Amino acid sequence: MKIQPLAAGASAMLLAAALTACGGGGDSETSAGAGTTITYWASNQGASLQNDKDVLTPEIAKFTQQTGIKVKLEVVPWTDLTNNTLSAAVSGQGPDVLNIGNTNAVTFQSTGAFLPFDDAALQKIGGKDRFVASSFATAGKAGEPPTSIPLYSQVYALYYNKKLFQDAGLKPPTTWEELIAAAQKLTDPAKKKYGIVIPGATVNASMHFAYIFSEQNGGSAFDAAGKPAFTTPGMIAGVKQYVDLLAKYHVVNPSAAQYSDSAQAAGDFARGDAAMYMAQTSGINVLAQNGMKPDDYGIVPIPAPAAGKKISSFVAGTNISVFKNSKNVDAALQFVKFMTSDDEQKILNKAYTTQPPIQGVPAAFTDDQEKLDTFTEILSSYAKPLPLVPGIQAFQANVGGAAVALVAKAATGAQVGDAEVQAALEEAQQKMGAS
Repeated sequence: MKIQPLAAGASAMLLAAALTACGGGGDSETSAGAGTTITYWASNQGASLQNDKDVLTPEIAKFTQQTGIKVKLEVVPWTDLTNNTLSAAVSGQGPDVLNIGNTNAVTFQSTGAFLPFDDAALQKIGGKDRFVASSFATAGKAGEPPTSIPLYSQVYALYYNKKLFQDAGLKPPTTWEELIAAAQKLTDPAKKKYGIVIPGATVNASMHFAYIFSEQNGGSAFDAAGKPAFTTPGMIAGVKQYVDLLAKYHVVNPSAAQYSDSAQAAGDFARGDAAMYMAQTSGINVLAQNGMKPDDYGIVPIPAPAAGKKISSFVAGTNISVFKNSKNVDAALQFVKFMTSDDEQKILNKAYTTQPPIQGVPAAFTDDQEKLDTFTEILSSYAKPLPLVPGIQAFQANVGGAAVALVAKAATGAQVGDAEVQAALEEAQQKMGAS
């Protein structure tokens, strides 16, 4: 799942309008039952819009058979979903149920247009305790009833080439220092072989790594009041940790600074040109598409510095929400309950190579139980939600953009030390005021 940026100026205008246009509407609820039709905007989780229709249509048919409630399905590309959702919040003309990127949960919550999942609503879908705590933490602003429910979860892991590690007499790293040592041993620029690959020009992935590594170093991108805090020592150390892979240790091919798509990094790893690769659960499918067999690689949590916090990922994924002014709230809640039921979670998360955010529902997107167990452990024990603030899209653009620029600078051989990282983050923080 990618955080989708809003069109310039759209966020502030749409949020302001939505707060006045959709502050109510909850009294329009009607009884659910046979003959009721609800509209569902599903996010594009699969290989194509048609793939999503093929996955979801038979499951929706089950729901209709069970409840008599019909569902009009529309699959919306991620490139359109955020702005379409905010436009619907303003106009009041939207679907009954929709998917959202979980990092947008607080942005949408602040519009007042979405149904709060208070205790009564949560009980209608089985209760809060059914959900994995780290996934449920993405559902909305802390201290308030959430306005979304986790549906599909993903986390990052470190993928490593088993043969390259075995031939070099190496074990998978458990600390960042071990990762650097292994990467240095596996780097041979003359043969164009490198210890690790990064999607250096990919803004969203660069923000992900900047966040993960800053959290490992005790940084926090936003303070308790939700204001940017990009220049704290932990933030600087985290971004530098990422950039140093190329700038200081030279274990990344400088050409990776131009990789604007994570699939390019996956290609290097699959060909054996890089020994390690950081990717989400969906990396399994990408590697298969590149001809790499599951037995060729292992995964471990992305390691932290020995003295750092053991945070290996943020909690990525997709949540499901209900518009508050829906005329079919009961039916919508029945659909949310169905989509988050144990049986459907097994089916849908297997189809989308994602992790069930439901307690006790095992991941099933690969036959490799060891990988499934590792991803499950990362989600439950080593993952943390991105900052629960409305400005998360601007954070992606500005901090991710800063990291991309620093990696590009390092690729030229220029100095990238603490001062350069701090200057880049100061500039990113200044841009937040103009976002």
